[in-house]
Amino acid sequence: GIWSPPLPSPWRNVTWTKETKDTLMEMVKTYKPASDYVSEARVLLLGPVGAGKSSFISSVQSVFSGRVLNRAMVGSSSSTGFTKKLQSFSIRAGREKTDGTTALALCDVMGIGEGEMTGLTLHDALCVIQGHVPEGHQFVPEQPVKSETSGYIKKPGLKDKVHCVVFVVDASKINTYSKVLSSTFQKLREHISNLGVHQVALLTHVDEVCKETSQDITHVYRSSTVQQLMAKAGALLGMATSYIVPVKNYSAQLELEESTDILLLTAVDHILQYVHLYFQDTATECKRPFEA
Repeated sequence: GIWSPPLPSPWRNVTWTKETKDTLMEMVKTYKPASDYVSEARVLLLGPVGAGKSSFISSVQSVFSGRVLNRAMVGSSSSTGFTKKLQSFSIRAGREKTDGTTALALCDVMGIGEGEMTGLTLHDALCVIQGHVPEGHQFVPEQPVKSETSGYIKKPGLKDKVHCVVFVVDASKINTYSKVLSSTFQKLREHISNLGVHQVALLTHVDEVCKETSQDITHVYRSSTVQQLMAKAGALLGMATSYIVPVKNYSAQLELEESTDILLLTAVDHILQYVHLYFQDTATECKRPFEA
């Protein structure tokens, strides 16, 4: 990472204390979707291969289970290194069997490719968001999801749909992502917005782009390098930076670290705010038929 002098004041304020962590944990644990039709919020992660979608999921699982879980190899074929099927991970509230799950499910899919045929297609992504795609469905770019697809959900309920989409981009690769990828993102965003689903983004690997931040993650909001890459991520996605949060996933570390947890939990809290908006939006739609 490049060393750049820290900014005189942070561009976002975070109190890096155990209280902050506990408060955020509690908020996520007690979160309930604002809808009678849904027991958990379904959040879909979309991003290029290797951006850190799966490791974000296992990092969030790690925070809640109190130890680093490396499940990066689960469900990915090691030869190609990317998840090809729809997998939903309910976030457990602790490491005991009795701890139960939080009301959050993070959904992982095939990575978005540089061209229409090298990864998850726009069509398939939208099918997942609309709730037509069954759990465990294997994505094949040449075989789009259709009503004949095995397990196809013809009339998805609110619980089958995706309630928020999270784009995941890698800070260390922002400068190398192509124009093609950028236009794919913007196309996706337009279609997803038309479905009424809110979108946010995660900027991963921030510890790899700035020396100060890699030594101490609490420097993330004082790093001008990270701030510049946030702006580039915004341009890539066609998204205001207020929707984007920086994160550091757990990879090689064996121990959880409070500040890394806070950053991950801040990301989850950020996501849940937009999930909440979605349920508020749909609540008004759901009530109409009964009031008539």
